[in-house]
Amino acid sequence: MTRPSPLQPTKKPPFLDRSRYSACPLSPKRQIELEETLKHSKAKRIYVSAFPDFREFKRHVDNIAWETEVWIENNPDHMIHFNGPKLFSAYNN
Repeated sequence: MTRPSPLQPTKKPPFLDRSRYSACPLSPKRQIELEETLKHSKAKRIYVSAFPDFREFKRHVDNIAWETEVWIENNPDHMIHFNGPKLFSAYNN
């Protein structure tokens, strides 16, 4: 099976992972750098910072970029959304 070249367009968007094993969460500075790098890409982007627990999240909360998501490993069924159009959307019961 032949793998597509990373330079060839595909239908799957790129997936960039900034996980808890990184030195820090997705900061505003890093978000700007990534947006500049991906400025010619038409792929939609979702930025997610992951942490093992709330204690680690609280250590970095003041350096998490707006318009990003946070996932916490010891509470995996929920995401924290840092602003944006999804705010105050209704939940289905």
